[in-house]
Amino acid sequence: MVSSKTDRIRLAKPDVGADELDAVAAVLESGTLTMGPAVAEFERELARACEVAHAVAVSSGTAALHLAVLAFVLQPGDEVLVPAYTFPATANVVALAGLRPVLVDVDPLTMNLDPARIEVGPRTRAIVAVHLFGRPAPLETLPELPLLEDAAGALGARRQGRACGSLGLAGCLSFHPRKIVTTGEGGAVTTGDERVATAVRQLRNHGWRDLASADLPAPGLNYRLADVLCALGVPQLRRLPELLAARARVAAAYEERLRDLPVTLPAADDGDVHGWQAYVIQVERRDQVLAALRAEGIEAQIGTYALNRLAPYRDQGSFPGADHAYEHALALPFHTALTEGELDRVAQALDKLVSNY
Repeated sequence: MVSSKTDRIRLAKPDVGADELDAVAAVLESGTLTMGPAVAEFERELARACEVAHAVAVSSGTAALHLAVLAFVLQPGDEVLVPAYTFPATANVVALAGLRPVLVDVDPLTMNLDPARIEVGPRTRAIVAVHLFGRPAPLETLPELPLLEDAAGALGARRQGRACGSLGLAGCLSFHPRKIVTTGEGGAVTTGDERVATAVRQLRNHGWRDLASADLPAPGLNYRLADVLCALGVPQLRRLPELLAARARVAAAYEERLRDLPVTLPAADDGDVHGWQAYVIQVERRDQVLAALRAEGIEAQIGTYALNRLAPYRDQGSFPGADHAYEHALALPFHTALTEGELDRVAQALDKLVSNY
């Protein structure tokens, strides 16, 4: 049994400290808590990190996806291809934009969209591809359609030398506390396309291009990200290579401890850089293993969702790759504050649970 709360191994823990505290304090002292200079600074750092011309900060990763889909200017009823194994927001924003999300199965090993399973129909107009858990997806193998990267967990990841978030018409990032860079809640759209960037900036601010005019050019939403939250993210973006290296070290420590166990470990294709948003293994009897880890004070979680098992998307057929991923994927505690002792404890618990299966 867990003797106290201090014995619990956390699933995630943001890597924040004095620099973030000072940056937030400076914004609070300035009195400009939103629509101020910290937003612009955060966007400049983000555009640099993703190697794009434009980054537009918004209130969440879901908001980023929603605005990016709207900026593609598709017609009601148009179809957008979406991986069948992903967080529901990826498909939800397509449906909420009046479009039809069409599920595509995933590779059961990589858990990313399987190009061989793509069928382009007469109303197919775009693809949303997810770099799931930070593993870059093989975007160059996809059909030549407008591409939206769901790079929510892939800030810092690279596909064949190119930064994730720069590989499609637009990319979408999340800064949830489980991500490598966090603003508490927040997201961004990255793009090299001036038209897309302008549309997203207008849509995030009720439809105004700027506040100089009293008239409203078009309806929009309030998806702004406050300065006080952007200030939290700026110091982290500046040390993104350090944060990514630290997470890569934790991933390597897990691999060293788990490679001889009957589990499937995460990896990236040769030549790619994994973003290490999460450390997700695949294991038999996932639900039993998950419950047993939690009983021992080790926070763990499922990977994500098979959309074909959720009510809004249950009518689209069979998706064996997504089903396999959903039934086997297990997210282990993963953050830069994990100690050697905690890593040993996770590995030893897994060893007991899976070695005799």
